[in-house]
Amino acid sequence: MLPNWAMDAMSILTQVFILMLGAAALAVAIFFIIDISQTRDAIRRNYPVVGRFRNLFTRLGEFFRQYFFAMDREELPFNRAEREWVYRSAKGEGGTIAFGSTKPLTPVGTAIFVNCPYPDLEDDVAQTESMRIGPFARQPYDAPSFFNISGMSYGALSRPAVRALSRGAAKAGIWLNTGEGGLSDAHREGGCDIVFQIGTAKYGVRNAEGGLSDEKLKAVASLEQVRMFELKLSQGAKPGKGGILPAEKVTQEIADIRGIPAEVASHSPNRHPEVANNQDLLDFVHRIREVSGKPVGIKFVVGAYGWLDDLCEEIKTRGIESAPDFFTIDSGDGGTGAAPMALMDNVGLTIRESLPMVAGILRHHGLKERIRIIASGKLLIPSSVAWALAAGADFVQCGRGFMFSLGCIQAMKCHMNTCPTGVTTHKKSLQRGLVPQDKAEKVALYANTLREHVEIIAHSCGVSEPRQLKPMHVRLVQANGRSRSMDNLNFIPPEELRQDRSLPEQA
Repeated sequence: MLPNWAMDAMSILTQVFILMLGAAALAVAIFFIIDISQTRDAIRRNYPVVGRFRNLFTRLGEFFRQYFFAMDREELPFNRAEREWVYRSAKGEGGTIAFGSTKPLTPVGTAIFVNCPYPDLEDDVAQTESMRIGPFARQPYDAPSFFNISGMSYGALSRPAVRALSRGAAKAGIWLNTGEGGLSDAHREGGCDIVFQIGTAKYGVRNAEGGLSDEKLKAVASLEQVRMFELKLSQGAKPGKGGILPAEKVTQEIADIRGIPAEVASHSPNRHPEVANNQDLLDFVHRIREVSGKPVGIKFVVGAYGWLDDLCEEIKTRGIESAPDFFTIDSGDGGTGAAPMALMDNVGLTIRESLPMVAGILRHHGLKERIRIIASGKLLIPSSVAWALAAGADFVQCGRGFMFSLGCIQAMKCHMNTCPTGVTTHKKSLQRGLVPQDKAEKVALYANTLREHVEIIAHSCGVSEPRQLKPMHVRLVQANGRSRSMDNLNFIPPEELRQDRSLPEQA
């Protein structure tokens, strides 16, 4: 027979259990009444209480698929194999794998590098040299690295994330693009080279009316760290629409940096009001370069491309010194913190098509050596970067790869201020997990490992450094299962360029 204290305990537990059952039954009854009475959700109205699980499973599904159900090469925008390569590289574990590749080599468009039978010995290969941008600027920039960090605004990214990127960029000797959100002390903290992006709202260099302030531009340009200015016409995730920063992310600090009201959603114009045609564009580039004294380029995603042919003609008429110092070509599948799905899914050419096209146009007009090409958009693993260099890029810059190096898990919550890894949130409780000192090491390790592996591909192809890769070093798989040299697949006939001039000029 149980002692009295045990009997009393069992009695109490029984009563608690009955109370819990009663509370649960009451909750179910309340939810049943609410669900069957409401008219907004047909599933809950027809299947009270049980219908609530549909929303729960829908929200949890994306997380379960990532870890348990999706194959290594299935997910979008980045699959597990790509993310894991970045994670391993950021930990200093290198990019070496065993047994065999899981990458299918038969889909149409797959790039295959052609190895050389007698590559240079490793002791004979050359170090990648710096490349000059802006020879006609008063202060040209000799950029040391072919791989850099692309534009991600302070505001879209958290303060710890930007601090880590700044420190990591300095360690790796790469540039950090500010994105259109202006320049903060977090960008400057590490002492890295900075590319200041001027978006359509002119954040950080705007006057009271929202136009460009020459005084503020001159103040930014006076900082030695700021090496170049990038005039953003459009970006891959939302061509034809300006930047979007939700109100909950517009803190007082962000508002002060950008020159906008706090706690109010920030929407940039869909284009620069000062720039309505190619003539205006070259005038605006000239103005920024004259005021700043530093190289100035333009960023755009290619849609219509006849305007580029006309732009090159206008440059030759004015003189090559009038040309933008670089083109940053973004991909139609580029990323962002927030954009309409209608644009993100459907508008703009991918970098696979647009980069060889633009490089060909510049070569056709004899401007390839004058205007440097920076490629951007899902170029975060060595094969993609090596392909871009072979296709005509002088530099490659990446955003989401560096986000992965910071710990991003592709939760796809960048616009909701609830990022679980602290990369894209301003909630202090979530930022706590991102320690800039530690993550800076991962940023640098990722950049260094990627450059090393691009060099490995280049050496395998028989060239001594990555910028010597050419279209002839890459073959693309065709519909018949055979591959063809990329050297024969990217020429745009002049008559096609002329036909395209009938399309809208804005990229």
